[in-house]
Amino acid sequence: MPDTTTKLALPFIMPAQAQKHVTHNEALLRLDALVQLVITSGLSSPPTDPLDGQIHSVITPGTGAWSGHEGTLALFQDGIWVFITPRAGWTAVFLDEERLKLFDGTDWIELPLPSGAQFERLGIAAMPDSYNRLSLSSPASLFNHAGDSHRLTINKSGTAETASLIFQSNWQGRAEMGLAGEDRFSLKVNGDVTGWRQAVSITPEGYVRHDQRPHARASLNTATLTPAAGSFTGFDVLHLSGGDVALGSPLASGNGRPLVVSASGLYVLSLTVDANSTGTHTVHVSRNGSIDVASHIGGAGVSSTVALVWLDAGDTLALRHLGTIQYDFGYGKTELSLTLL
Repeated sequence: MPDTTTKLALPFIMPAQAQKHVTHNEALLRLDALVQLVITSGLSSPPTDPLDGQIHSVITPGTGAWSGHEGTLALFQDGIWVFITPRAGWTAVFLDEERLKLFDGTDWIELPLPSGAQFERLGIAAMPDSYNRLSLSSPASLFNHAGDSHRLTINKSGTAETASLIFQSNWQGRAEMGLAGEDRFSLKVNGDVTGWRQAVSITPEGYVRHDQRPHARASLNTATLTPAAGSFTGFDVLHLSGGDVALGSPLASGNGRPLVVSASGLYVLSLTVDANSTGTHTVHVSRNGSIDVASHIGGAGVSSTVALVWLDAGDTLALRHLGTIQYDFGYGKTELSLTLL
């Protein structure tokens, strides 16, 4: 018959044994130490002032009184160190790490997660809450393929709901892309002055719209005028406009207002001129009243000129006239169109 139990090595009281209480008490002390096992820390040398009943995991290389006892549990009991060999399957709380660990027969490891785990909330280096049930704090995230492909799916319950990705700067939303309250795919941005705006949208049929692209089709009110040589005419009406293209202050000539460009970039300008003269005439598209960025030379009737020009935000555009002839102004007559590429 063995002298100790199989799992915890508790000493048996043997037949005809003297001082049976000593053996019984030793078994109780060991049972008290190993049941609800708590390991204070993992050390390679004994602490200076150990407490009675305190247990440490002996780490290689063991020194001092722990030399030769690497991998065991050192129990301080009645002023001496008692060494216990852990068995595969034991679990213990490591106080210094605040972790529950499992002994796999060689090392103390953290308990593996079940293969089919389900959690109400999960935080990875971050605290989840009732709304952000999955929370991650990390310099990067990797979603790798299993097999050949990898897809990230974001689902919503219906057309009027939202399935999107939001990009923030210092916790302030700056951009959003996805299905935001509709089934068109859209890209929205948030400016300090403009607030949230939809920049690009794609219909379910695949049609692409640039909702904030600067553009305009402008003319004076319908009229027949003979501008003085060197004078400027502007515009009264924006038949089409977008992207914050607007009309500026009235021109000194009293004939309309200049177009004000809202964003820097490469623009296509289309100038249409309707002249009532048989002679040659010239009309310039003037930038800021001083630089001609497009010119039209023509005769009687309606003719057009197209130019590709760079314009800066805040630039103004007006028409500068050479010679003294009569023009018809208005929609489909003398007018200016522009679009940011």
